[in-house]
This record gives sequence, C-alpha cells and structure tokens, in this order.
Amino acid sequence: MMNDEWGTGDGGRGEDLARRTKAFALRIIHLYAKLPRTAVAEVIGKQVLRSGTSVGAQYREAMRARSVAEFVSKTGTALQELEETAYWLDLLAEANVVAPNRLADLQSEASELIAIFVASIKTAKRRRDISN
Repeated sequence: MMNDEWGTGDGGRGEDLARRTKAFALRIIHLYAKLPRTAVAEVIGKQVLRSGTSVGAQYREAMRARSVAEFVSKTGTALQELEETAYWLDLLAEANVVAPNRLADLQSEASELIAIFVASIKTAKRRRDISN
C-alpha cells in the first residue's frame, strides 16, 4: 500500500476505496450483462464496461506508487475513467437504453467516487508542495 511518507495519511481509507472501486466494477459488469442486445446498447455497453472496470485497476496501481507524482498520475487516470463512465451511464439513461431510475444509484456512486478522487489528488498535491 502507498506509504504515509507522502503525507496522504488516509488511515486505512485507501483499502476501503480499493474495495469500493472493485464493487463499482462488479456493478458495471452486472449492468453490462443485463443490457438489451441492441447495437446501441452493445456499443455504449462495451465503453462503460471498459471504463468502469478500469477505475479499480488504476487505483490499485496508485496504491503501489513509488512517489507522490506517480500516485497523482495513476489516481488522475482513475478519475478520467470515472468521468468517462459517468458519461456513458448518462448516455444509457438519456437514450432510454436503460430506465434512468435503474441507473440512479450507479450514477450516484460514480459522482461520489469522482469527488473522493478529486479530493485525494488535491490533498496529495498540497502535501507534496508543503514538503518541498
């Protein structure tokens, strides 16, 4: 796990976030498996599957980072994947591929994870700047 010498001091929240991003990926997998078999659902579904399952993998790599810069980079990539996932979820809802109310919890989780990742990146950068 990422060590505290960078001043991130998450008190174990990193492990919680790793579990949460994995649970998010599993929810995305289940969503994909239940999508209708239409061309639109297939295209958007593959996009959301790829980006939504990548978040946890990127975060896992970030937790093994050798420097603050590497942590910020990997976490930033996870954030980009989350933003992309949120976009595809919005499209699934707005195109009525999936009933919007069936996606609301997943969209909410994506938004919460985005906020956590943004805060984590800001904290890491701030603590890095203070220590320099």
